[in-house]
Amino acid sequence: MSQLLAAPLQSWLIVLLACGLDQLLGDPRGWIHPVQVMGAAISQLRRWAEAWAGDAPGRLRSAGGLITLLVVGGSIGAGWAVEWLALAWPLLGLPLLLIGLASALAGRSLEQAVAVVVAALPDTLLARQRLAWIVGREVEHLDHAEILRAAAETASENAVDGLFAPLFWMLVGSALWGAAPLTAEPLALLPHGAELAHPGPLALAWAFKAASTLDSMLGYRRGRLIWLGTAGARLDDLLTWLPCRLVALSLPLAAARPRSTLAWFRAALQQGASDPSPNAGVSQAAYALAAGVRLGGTNRYAEGLREKPILAPQHPAADAAAVQRILGLSARLEGLWLLVSGLVFLLLGWG
Repeated sequence: MSQLLAAPLQSWLIVLLACGLDQLLGDPRGWIHPVQVMGAAISQLRRWAEAWAGDAPGRLRSAGGLITLLVVGGSIGAGWAVEWLALAWPLLGLPLLLIGLASALAGRSLEQAVAVVVAALPDTLLARQRLAWIVGREVEHLDHAEILRAAAETASENAVDGLFAPLFWMLVGSALWGAAPLTAEPLALLPHGAELAHPGPLALAWAFKAASTLDSMLGYRRGRLIWLGTAGARLDDLLTWLPCRLVALSLPLAAARPRSTLAWFRAALQQGASDPSPNAGVSQAAYALAAGVRLGGTNRYAEGLREKPILAPQHPAADAAAVQRILGLSARLEGLWLLVSGLVFLLLGWG
């Protein structure tokens, strides 16, 4: 295989196989997920940090920065170790690498989690129970229409956080690997030699997942987390910024509306700008425009009510068909990203 494929294409093929594994298996129940390990580490570090810092904002900020450094750095190191194993002993390490990469993708699990919420309707009690697992807002008083809006919004926001941002960083890591010379080992599926000088796709994907997990656990504007969660939240915003805008730019192509690309992209940036998150509003607006559905409104969280911007106001409110359109757009967009990146890596191989 390595003698038939140039190094950049070998690296891309690994990502392609990982995407296929994610779509095939999702997140199997009973398996230890890397995010669980990250979450356990964050919880323990938080206890130590709060015991040391108390209520002092300066100490909490410093502790939050140290937690971010340790969790993200540890995730990079763990991913790099698996990559080294895959390169040194491919028969043992390559399956671990593929499983690790697939674990960083949430395409299938997000689709399943959203679909079971919609499938529970019109039983609003069951739908609320299922929705509570995947959203941060309070769900106890949501009616049928608000449950569908919440499902549509989480499908559009988490498509970036759970699928396209980690996929983007995998492709960046694969491009770094692709710069390595072609191996002569007949059983190897990966470039060999200079690639160990830097992290590859798994290290970068797990770095993003670590930042995302830090944001989801500590990135709240209440209590000590106002200071303790700042570093992780800002790192997550930074690592998501470019993938989010690439999604907004490419969604019109997945929707078979290439002529609307620039207009929809500008509209997504404009409509999502008032959202407190620099990325969530943009990703939701991009999907709202591409799927033809109105999103946004008043959400209730533990800290109180929050007004979210109205997105694509010219379109009707979310229904089950709109949620399915959003999920379908993500599936087509993932295929489009893989196709385009494959062509780029092929050109890199020829160069």
